[in-house]
Amino acid sequence: MADYSNSLYERLEEETGVKTGGIYILYDCILPLVMGIACNVIKPKDVSKLHPLVNIHDLVGALHLPGDAVVSSPDVNHALATAAASHGVQIYERTTVNRVMLDKGHVTAVETDRGAIECEYFVNCAGQWAYELGQASETKVSVPLHGCEHFYLLSKPPAEPLQPTTPVVMDMDGRIYVRAWQGGILSGGFEKNPKPIFTEGRNQLEIQNMQEDWDHFEPMLTALLRRMPELEACEIHQLVNCPESFTPDMRCLMGESPGAHGYFVLAGMNASGLTFAGGAGKYLAEWMTYGYPTANVWPLDIKRFGNLQSSRTFLRHRVMEVMPLLYNLKVPRWDFQTGRQLRTSPLYDRLDTQGARWMEKHGFERAKYFVPAGKDLLSLDASKTFYKPDWFDIVGAEVKCCKEAVCVIDMSSFTKFEVTSSDDQALELLQYLCANDLDVPVGHIVHTGMLNERGGYENDCSVVRIKKNSFFIISPTDQQVHCWSWLKKHMPKDPNLHLEDVSWKYTALNLIGPRAMDVLGELSYVSMTPEHFPSLFCKEMSVGYANGIRVMSMTHTGEPGFMLYIPIEYALHVYNEVMSVGQKYGIRNAGYYALRSLRIEKFFAFWGQDLDPFTTPLECGREFRVKFDTDIDFLGRASLLQQRQEGVSRRFIMLVLEDHDTELDLWPWWGEPIYRNGELCGTTTSSAYSYTLERHVCLGFVSPPSLDGTPATVTPDFINRGDYEVDIAGQRYPAKAKLYPFSSLFAQQRRRKDNMELSNFQGK
Repeated sequence: MADYSNSLYERLEEETGVKTGGIYILYDCILPLVMGIACNVIKPKDVSKLHPLVNIHDLVGALHLPGDAVVSSPDVNHALATAAASHGVQIYERTTVNRVMLDKGHVTAVETDRGAIECEYFVNCAGQWAYELGQASETKVSVPLHGCEHFYLLSKPPAEPLQPTTPVVMDMDGRIYVRAWQGGILSGGFEKNPKPIFTEGRNQLEIQNMQEDWDHFEPMLTALLRRMPELEACEIHQLVNCPESFTPDMRCLMGESPGAHGYFVLAGMNASGLTFAGGAGKYLAEWMTYGYPTANVWPLDIKRFGNLQSSRTFLRHRVMEVMPLLYNLKVPRWDFQTGRQLRTSPLYDRLDTQGARWMEKHGFERAKYFVPAGKDLLSLDASKTFYKPDWFDIVGAEVKCCKEAVCVIDMSSFTKFEVTSSDDQALELLQYLCANDLDVPVGHIVHTGMLNERGGYENDCSVVRIKKNSFFIISPTDQQVHCWSWLKKHMPKDPNLHLEDVSWKYTALNLIGPRAMDVLGELSYVSMTPEHFPSLFCKEMSVGYANGIRVMSMTHTGEPGFMLYIPIEYALHVYNEVMSVGQKYGIRNAGYYALRSLRIEKFFAFWGQDLDPFTTPLECGREFRVKFDTDIDFLGRASLLQQRQEGVSRRFIMLVLEDHDTELDLWPWWGEPIYRNGELCGTTTSSAYSYTLERHVCLGFVSPPSLDGTPATVTPDFINRGDYEVDIAGQRYPAKAKLYPFSSLFAQQRRRKDNMELSNFQGK
């Protein structure tokens, strides 16, 4: 988005004659590899040549981005308005928007102080006031952002005024940025102790004229003078206090609201508005015109949040943490510390007392791993590194237990829906939305994707046929709002068809390991062996004293085991019983880090990490989950048939690192460049240490070089006959590429055997 913004601003200057500023920038820090952007690591003496005021005595180097731009907000706004007006756009200045009017869930008009303006689409880009404007609609729209005061200093020119082309300096350690302004400097920063501000009842004039606070700005002023000592002789023009809005995860909000069709949002730019505005506007325009943007913007989609993240108290506390993080070095798998324990499993306290260390996903607390008794809890919690982490052996022990005995993982955070109907409406809806065939006998589990018209994944889920006209859908945690919106968007208005979010009704326990069947067998007095309980099968049964437990023979990891979906009131009882009976089988708790290691070594792709709306089943080796051999039409079928005929231009592969020292070398985490025969061919999307292979495993997509601008087709020979390397912070490590996991042959044989057993089981 930033790259598009840069090119847009240059074009605007050419088209409209309105200047948007220079095009030089300097980052005064060492950053990781920047993909696709021209940049150079330069020496301190070169910094002095580019910027005469920078004190270089403590620098070891800097990153120079010669092609970035310095622009002015008023100039860009003027340029965009001029260009828009020349294309017939009407602009109403000094007009108050009171509310957005809807009819049957669709935007119809905007009510202003000059009367109502009819429209089919509305974009809430009200910045500081986007939250309040969302609440003012007839159907309230959640826009989770909050303002913080932001200070920047303006100085008069020094003895030798700075040129407009003087590069911007970003001093991450000093938490400041500095750029030329009318011969002097403009310098602001992102302090460790930000000041949140409420905007309710305050107009724009009040916000723009907030009071100075020199005491608060003092640490940033000290950092400025340390980096540019000559500025001490400059006369100060003004200390400006003008707030910025921030979101709960440091990423902007864009896309269509889940509850109001035609109501779009573009807000919460986290102090990077000018940087991303051009690209964000482009993608939002595509979204409104075509129904989807031309790039994967799921990390920015407003549907990644729900109403639960719109509490003012939550937002106030979270943005006080978010704002300082803009200039912090973010280590892998760091977690927000504010706004926690918002959503918890009924087992939270029980697991916490047993050493659980927590991560958060969509507001839900999930255990990462469990610290054994006697470990130094404080030092482990403070473990932040790009190298081998302190939890390495703990997770290794959990993985070993999953493979040799039995582990319990609380997976209650998963999104759960039920679709029911009086006749075949539920089946017809899901057959259209799902790529795999769901017309299976009652009790069967189907792994499937919900695809869009392009054949890309809007959701990756497991669907259980509970009854003839009742289906239980299990989706990733962060799909709660997005999947609900996708289902509602395509549901016919039929009073006999019902969709219910039942995420809160069930606690989910994942029992992984070869002894899982022994534990459940003792608790249910029913044989849980594959002969009596085939793979991918579900039935309600008793576990301990609790009845109505949905037991499913799957684990999301490829290991043997079961998922238990337990009515929430029975959760503690069932967990206690499982742990009690499991003692003789070596049972222990495990967390999501163990789950991640297991699924990656089995080459399992996860939605939101490996799969996205632009990834098709054919690109990630899931063609077997598509009902090509039926006459049933489904969303995305035409695109997949065309892709199958033409071939895919990228492929999901598994890379096993070689000559990589786990103890001494930097670890791969995700996003690392992949090279084939010395040429860049893709990036990793997931990675983990495989305790089974005793190697690091990376998953990612690779593409052959295009031919005359046309994407080339990936062939097995392209994958198998290349020499691969994964670049970790500038160091390339050889890797062995695979299209299938090491145990694929065994897994295929077992899958065929299980399918035969399941058919016989149903026949009986």
